[in-house]
Amino acid sequence: MTADDPLQSLDPVLPDYAGANVTGIIPGLLGGGSCPAWFPEVVRSASSVVLVVLDGLGWTQLRSRADIAPTMAAMEGGAITTVVPSTTATALTSISTGLPPSEHGIIGYRVWAGGQVTNMLRWMAGESDRRAALPPSQMQPHRPFCAQRVPYITSRELIGSAFSEAHLRGGEPIGYRAASSLPVLVGEAIGRGAAFVHAYYAGIDRIAHERGFGAFYDAELRTADRLVADVLTSVGPDTAVVVTADHGQVQVGDRILHPNESVLRRTAFQSGEGRMRWFHARPGAADDLYQAALEQFADSGWVRRRGEVIDDGWFGPAVPTPIAARMGDVVVAARESVSYDDPEDSGPFELICRHGSLTNDEMWVPFIAARGVGANRS
Repeated sequence: MTADDPLQSLDPVLPDYAGANVTGIIPGLLGGGSCPAWFPEVVRSASSVVLVVLDGLGWTQLRSRADIAPTMAAMEGGAITTVVPSTTATALTSISTGLPPSEHGIIGYRVWAGGQVTNMLRWMAGESDRRAALPPSQMQPHRPFCAQRVPYITSRELIGSAFSEAHLRGGEPIGYRAASSLPVLVGEAIGRGAAFVHAYYAGIDRIAHERGFGAFYDAELRTADRLVADVLTSVGPDTAVVVTADHGQVQVGDRILHPNESVLRRTAFQSGEGRMRWFHARPGAADDLYQAALEQFADSGWVRRRGEVIDDGWFGPAVPTPIAARMGDVVVAARESVSYDDPEDSGPFELICRHGSLTNDEMWVPFIAARGVGANRS
């Protein structure tokens, strides 16, 4: 990177919701108008398009490892912004619906909704399934894919989940058990006459979380690059293959910051995730909570009141009152390579790489494309 590279900014990277942002992909491809100017030229005259979403592949990670991802490195395009928070549940919903989080309402990994903090990927509150109490079509009422029925290819284990219903309902699900099947299924769908195919692969995100950056991550990126190459081979030159992602990654490791007693005694509960933690204040304690959070966390993150992030457009141009009610009173978004602890937010293993905040590594994602190199299918 050069000194004037915009990706080096230490200020929060705000989403460009009106421009080159993941919310513009589906409307640009399926909305019936002309493609936005920031779309790669190879997409404009294609007769069909395959959108490959590689969960967790940030632009800075891809660009710094171009030598081990030659297929993607050779594709046209560049970086666009994702949404806030830069997390899977929120960003995948923004990609499929074409809406900012303020409109679709899935504003984080763990969201206060219907009287409980609910994990949006598992649709669970603690050990309780929330599908009946919080129907996915009510939590996120907007039809994806510009209300068109399109084939979407994903891991079979994800088909039928509450989160899939929330962000993919109305599409035609096609499941794979092994990643090697994804390009084959793409080719079959295009061969059947599909003008658009959505394909999702989660391997990069999973490896980054569990293994961090290093040999395992590089091996997974090589695998994902070969997967993209196979997709290009599975379709002909009339089809454009577009690659994007929901967020990038930051290696945190064991750098976990625990809220101190001054913060906790003013906090009723927390939501969000490790790198974008919402603190919900006890009655009457919002101002004191903000001051306590600012005192403890200002050196490591951006500490903001709910009204400030709404006014600054983190979640979209406008936030309806019901969506704002899902937010806490104070948010701490990590600027350094740290995570903020919440004992209620845990999983089967400690995460090494994390995401959710507004740093360059998390917010910039690829939007790149190339034409297929296989035989045209009649």
